Amino acid sequence: MMSLRETLAQAAQKKVAIGHFNVSDGTALQAIFDAARSRQVPVMIGTSEGEREHIGVRQIAALVRSLREQYDYPIFLNADHTHSFEKAKEAVEAGYDEVLFDGGKLPLDENIAETKKVVAFVKEYNAAHGTDVLVEGELGYIGSSSVVFDELPQGAAVQEKDLTTAHDAARFVQETGVDMLAPAVGNIHGMFRNAPNPDLAIDRIKDIAAAVRIPLVLHGGSGIIPAQFQLAIKAGMNVVHINTEIRQAWRKGFDTALLMHPDEIVPYKILPEVIESIEHVVGEKLDIFNFISPPAA
Repeated sequence: MMSLRETLAQAAQKKVAIGHFNVSDGTALQAIFDAARSRQVPVMIGTSEGEREHIGVRQIAALVRSLREQYDYPIFLNADHTHSFEKAKEAVEAGYDEVLFDGGKLPLDENIAETKKVVAFVKEYNAAHGTDVLVEGELGYIGSSSVVFDELPQGAAVQEKDLTTAHDAARFVQETGVDMLAPAVGNIHGMFRNAPNPDLAIDRIKDIAAAVRIPLVLHGGSGIIPAQFQLAIKAGMNVVHINTEIRQAWRKGFDTALLMHPDEIVPYKILPEVIESIEHVVGEKLDIFNFISPPAA
């Protein structure tokens, strides 16, 4: 089976993107895996610091590894939005395939310095253990919460003057040695309650992709319309993150289950509605990211 690095290269060659979906429990993990496996496309699972504190760092790593080994399937695990060297080290040693060190709110020089420390550790770890853990860096602030909001998060970079530049991206990649880059290109974490998220800066994505020549990651994918996703992927995005819509689907499925089975107390008899709700959302996104035509109605 291909490694994450090889899977990313294949996605770039095919001009598609790998879907990345966050989880905080085994129910969401099952739904995401089922959606990906039914389409025979690779998938990435993400856990933020809060999510992995809840589900367990080593526990989620073991669950993802067991799916990969049992089904010989390209499912990979990312330590999403990691804000300290210690948390990055913990995830790497637990068996994660990738770690995102998020210095997006830091000044450029400080972001470079802190990211370099993580990259140096991971390279040493890979050499000592025969692994190939990847490091992703973040450049530009796009908000910090996967929630539904009524107004733009304060400080989020959506105006052209605040977006990541190709020049800064090239410098960041060269000086840190990261394997993947998450730039600010009009994307924001979370989604608006009653409107789609702002359009992406497609030309900026093209410029950054040409300048860095490593996989690009689009964070804050919830709330973006399908056409914008596909333009971004054609411009050079290789991974797309979805979290808020997964959380919405979890809650919708759970509410539906409680209405349908008000007297049920057995978890495994309630959770199938949750799985179905999440799997539907993930399936739609995977079809978009992989340019798969949905079946006729």
